[in-house]
Order: sequence, then structure tokens, then C-alpha cells
Amino acid sequence: MVDNNTNWLGQRLGARGVLTSSDLDALSKLPLTQREFDPGQYLLREGDRPKVCSYLKSGFVYRHKIVGDGGRQIVSVHVPGDFVDAQNILLEQSDHNIQALTDTVMLMVPIDDLLAVAMAHPAITKALWRETLVEAAIMREWVANVGRRDARARTAHMLCEMAVRREAAGLGPRETFDLPMTQEQLGDTLGLTAVHVNRTLKTLELDGLITRNKRSVTVANWRELRSVGDFTANYLHLTNGVSTWSGESRSAHD
Repeated sequence: MVDNNTNWLGQRLGARGVLTSSDLDALSKLPLTQREFDPGQYLLREGDRPKVCSYLKSGFVYRHKIVGDGGRQIVSVHVPGDFVDAQNILLEQSDHNIQALTDTVMLMVPIDDLLAVAMAHPAITKALWRETLVEAAIMREWVANVGRRDARARTAHMLCEMAVRREAAGLGPRETFDLPMTQEQLGDTLGLTAVHVNRTLKTLELDGLITRNKRSVTVANWRELRSVGDFTANYLHLTNGVSTWSGESRSAHD
């Protein structure tokens, strides 16, 4: 168990809706277990019965589906401050896999306990509902990105999203950030081969939009990168650009 002096759940859900002191008190009393995961370690496998709702305290995790020929499609990446599997709390079985992308620290609350609190506190239910709706909005954008944008645009779009979400999570400015993914993982995210990803990133560099040093990315021209990626941050549903984790950021539309 962990000392819940900081009400992590209240902090996140409070960003999704107005919670009363009674709501926050109920969330602060939920039993939380802290668990660490190594890169590549599974949090949940397809077919498992979800037992906990996980909150990402630090590190990065990703969801993916394995198709019939063994290919992998990464369908989302989560940053610190995200609920990782709120969408599973009312399902009997997971229909996808969740894996740690980096060294990761998770806070886990038993689903039955969270549901009991939610049922007794309508504002918490509404905040959890909104949380899953935002996840769905991001996933819709990912479908549109892979399905309708070319390789250059979808890569630029993904870089813009990660920059904004990292900044909103208090991990530093959008202009310079670490992208914690291999080119193979980027390919599985963007529906491209690793070779195509490498070629596309080099093109963005040659065009003067980004520079790279290993996994560090510096955005040299944010306005043009956003234009190339057809990126607007409205689908992220950030609240006035204010971080839901540990600080403030500029407007995500700048």
C-alpha cells in the first residue's frame, strides 16, 4: 500500500469535473497499491479479467492489438497522470494488451472499491465517464491519423501530440523532449515499417522542422510542424492548457 497524502485520483478526476470535499475525501480513502514495471513488462494481457484500475504515476505505457499474422498495432500511448485502463472497469475481459514502454510506476486501486465509491458519488461517476470519453476522442484521432494522412503528416502529427501531452503533464516544454519509442514501436504506432519511419524523420529534419539526437527531439519550427501534421489539440480536451499533473503549460493551441 502507499501513503495517500497526495490524492492522485482526486487530482486527476478533479480536472475532469467539479468534485466536492466529500468526493475528494472518498477518493483519498481508496486503497492504493504502488507497483513498478520494467520496460516491456505487461500490465494486462488480452483475455485477462481486469481487477484493478491503474493510474500512471511515472513513465510511459502503451496499448496494442496483435492481429492474425502476428503483427502489432499500437493504439495508444499514455503519459504520467493518465488513467491507463479506466475503460476496462465495467468489462469482464480485456480485449487488448497493455505494456510498459519505459520504467514505470503505477498506482492501482481495486475495481470493486472504485466502483463502490463511484456509485455513491455521482460527480465521481461523471468524471470517470468523461475520462473514458477523452480516451475515445484520442483514439478516434489516431484512427484518422493512420487511415487518412500520409507518412510525413502522420509522423508530424504524432510528434506534435506527444510534445503537447508531455508538456501538459509537466514533463518539460514542447520544443524539446525525449521520445521513448524505438523506430519499430513508432512504425507499429504509425502503420509504417521501421525503415519508412527513419526515412520520414530524416525528411522532417532536412525540411528544418525538427532535429534529433538519439531519442531526443527538438522542434525547430513548431508552427510548420503543426501545419504539416494537420494538428490541432482540441481532441485532447486539455483544460485551458493547465496540466492535470504537476504544473501549468501554455495553451495547447499556440
